[in-house]
Amino acid sequence: MQSPKNTEFDRSNWLQAPVNRASFQAVQNLFPTARIKRGQGPISSFELKTMDILSQTYNDTRMGNQSFAAMLERTYTDAFLVAQDGLLICEEYFNGMQSDSQHLLNSVSKSFLGMLVGILVADGRVDPEAKVTTYLPELADTAFASATVQTALDMTAAVDYSEDYDSPSDDFWAETSVLGWVAWQHGGEVPASLHDYLLGRKQASHAELEQFHYRTVLTNLLAFIVQRVTGKSPAVVMQERLWQPLGPEQDAAVVVDGKGFPYFGAGMNTCARDLLRFGEMLRLDGYFNGQQIVPADWVRRTLAGNAELRELFAASDYAGLFANGHYHNQVWADASAGTLMCIGIYGQTIYIDKVARLVVVKLSSHPQPANLSIFGATWSGLNALSQRLA
Repeated sequence: MQSPKNTEFDRSNWLQAPVNRASFQAVQNLFPTARIKRGQGPISSFELKTMDILSQTYNDTRMGNQSFAAMLERTYTDAFLVAQDGLLICEEYFNGMQSDSQHLLNSVSKSFLGMLVGILVADGRVDPEAKVTTYLPELADTAFASATVQTALDMTAAVDYSEDYDSPSDDFWAETSVLGWVAWQHGGEVPASLHDYLLGRKQASHAELEQFHYRTVLTNLLAFIVQRVTGKSPAVVMQERLWQPLGPEQDAAVVVDGKGFPYFGAGMNTCARDLLRFGEMLRLDGYFNGQQIVPADWVRRTLAGNAELRELFAASDYAGLFANGHYHNQVWADASAGTLMCIGIYGQTIYIDKVARLVVVKLSSHPQPANLSIFGATWSGLNALSQRLA
C-alpha cells in the first residue's frame, strides 16, 4: 500500500483518489491551520507488549476467512494502532506514513470538540439545555433559533442541511468551500467565514428532537459557542484544557477559515499515537496521564445515551451501522456492547471497547468519502479483533 510515486496534488484534486493517499498527510501544506501546541510537559507513555495481530485470521461475512493484514490492505490503511489495558500491542504504518506523520482526521475532529464542550459544561460556562441563542444571539433569525446546545451536540437540531458526500453540490461541501476545500457551486459569492455561513442557514427541515440527522454545521455552531463563553479561539481552549493534559508527542493542527476560525467539523490533523491517547482517555472515562481531563460523568453519559436517542438513531439512515446504536455528544456509541466510536469520512476511526479494554486507531485514505463496503469491512475486522482479545 504505497503512495503514488511523485504524486502532485493541489486544492483542485486533493480529495480525489489516488492522490488523497498522499494529500491526507500533507493538509498543512495546502490550507492555513492553527497550531494546537503540545506545550513543554512530559510525554505520556504507553508500555509496549507486542503481539502478532496482522497474521491472525477471522471470518468476514463477505470475504470469508482472511487475515487482519488483508483487511488493512483492502481498506486503504495508513496507520493501525491497538492498545489493550493501556499496553500498546500493535503499531503498524503503511503508505509512507510514520509515527510522527500528521494525518487529516475529518469528523473524528467532532469528538474532540464534543469532549471539550463537556469540560465547559462542568465548569458551569455552558448549559446543555440552554438555547444556542443564549450564547449566539445573532442567530435569532436563523434555523438555529430553536436549537439547544444539546440538540446540536446530538445532531437532533432542526436546521435544513444535507450531508451527502457523493453530491458535489451538497451543503456539507458548500460549507467546506468556505475553507477552499472544494469550489463553491451555489451561485453568488462564497461566504467569507464559517460564521457567515451559519448566518445564512434560514430553513428548518424538521422540529427539534424529531430526527437524528448528522450535520457538520452543528459542530461548527458548537465551536462558536466555545469561543463566545471563553473569549478565546476554540483551538486555544482545546490546547489548554484537552490537548496538553493528554501529554501528547506532537502539536496538533486544525484548518482555519479566512478569519482564522478553526474548523472542528472536520479539520484536525494529528499523529496516530496522540489519537490513541485520546481514545485511551475515553476508555478510562476521561481520566488519563494522571488526571481527570474530561468529566467522568460526561463520558459515561456519552456511552449510555438514552432510549430517545436510540429510537431516533434506529429511524435514521445510519441505523445499519450499529444494532443498538446512538449518537451523543459528538460520538457514536452502542451502550449494549460497551463501545464508543469516533468516525471520519475516508476511513478515520477510533474504536473503544470498554468490555475488551481495547482502543484501536485506524487512519485511512479511502477512494470515496463514505463507501459503506469499505467501512463495513473495517468494522467487521475491528469487531472480530475485539472478540478475539476479550
